[in-house]
Amino acid sequence: MSSTDVVLDARVHAFDPAMRVAEEALRGQLVGAGWRFVQPVAAVTGRSRLSLRAAPDADSAQVSEALPGEPLELLWEDGTGWARVRTVHDGYLGWARADGLLPRGPSGNGELMVTALRAHAFAGPRISRPVLAELALGARLTRAFGEVVEEEHRRWVPVILPDGQDAWVQEVTLAILRDEDAAALALRFLETPYLWGGRSAWGLDCSGLTQVVYGAFGRALPRDADQQQAALTPVQTARRGDLVFFPGHVGVMLDDRRLVHANATHMRVSVETLGEGEYGTRLAATVSGFGRWAQ
Repeated sequence: MSSTDVVLDARVHAFDPAMRVAEEALRGQLVGAGWRFVQPVAAVTGRSRLSLRAAPDADSAQVSEALPGEPLELLWEDGTGWARVRTVHDGYLGWARADGLLPRGPSGNGELMVTALRAHAFAGPRISRPVLAELALGARLTRAFGEVVEEEHRRWVPVILPDGQDAWVQEVTLAILRDEDAAALALRFLETPYLWGGRSAWGLDCSGLTQVVYGAFGRALPRDADQQQAALTPVQTARRGDLVFFPGHVGVMLDDRRLVHANATHMRVSVETLGEGEYGTRLAATVSGFGRWAQ
């Protein structure tokens, strides 16, 4: 893990001292002989959420997950069915099953973004048709050629799933987010189960929640809490929409004292008030700062 000048963050710099393989961008930074440098290859996630793990082992910790249709970079494979990949939107690295990757997304009539917290893609334009995929806020679909179908006051949009399968989603799952801010969107995740490494309303962790809700408004955040704190402007007094940081933890402020966060104490997304109650008192004692988007 040595480099000539800096200590490389293995969350965002791809190198493996045991395999002596690294991404091409690190050529000249790694010392010692025998390194093989590789160029990343474009890929996408399939129709299911793709678990990124800390090691090429199904029993290793999930470090993040890629949502359906999200762009990835394939760096190398280990020969046992695992691939070293990077999520393009935040540059985060993990190990994923190689059979969960696709070389490219389908062609169609443009890209669509899911804006519902959770949704399903159906085999046809009726709610009784079989479900083909579980979708979540931020998942990407391709608009298929064809007209919207109206059925009992519902409007069905023809789409193509990332693996090329034709499907249908209701138009309301793609509606533009209106009259909301990141704090309001975070509140819609209340009671969502806590899941280490999760990034969707099927289950998420603290920084997964903040990343997803800010990403919905075009504000890209890094993956982990410490990275997010480094990316934002520190402020002394919190206001609605600021992020509040603790050692290894992050939440979204609703005002100057209340926050919404995904936490393993309640194993769900909940609201706390800093300094109030046993948990709120513990949180207030460990605040490491507030972060705000620079205007």
